[in-house]
Amino acid sequence: MLVKEGYNLYFYKNDQKKIEMDFFLRDTKTLVPIKVKANDNSTISLNNLINSDSYDDIKYGIKLCNKNIGFNGKFYTFPYFLAFLLKRYLKERN
Repeated sequence: MLVKEGYNLYFYKNDQKKIEMDFFLRDTKTLVPIKVKANDNSTISLNNLINSDSYDDIKYGIKLCNKNIGFNGKFYTFPYFLAFLLKRYLKERN
């Protein structure tokens, strides 16, 4: 869905800091990490990226999973089927 919306997709892995991120998107101000989860497990990598002082341009993240829409103060949760609306959401968020 993200490719159909015109995004180039980038995967990130840092073995030293135990961080693995599925995709990154960018809004006008922020680099946005995207984590896709098959279940409702914790998102340690997403939390580490948002909380790290090493990544100044990451202010929040997005988790795509089989859950309802939500926000926990660090990242937004969206159901898979809304992935096609991410471009519009990121544009209107700013």
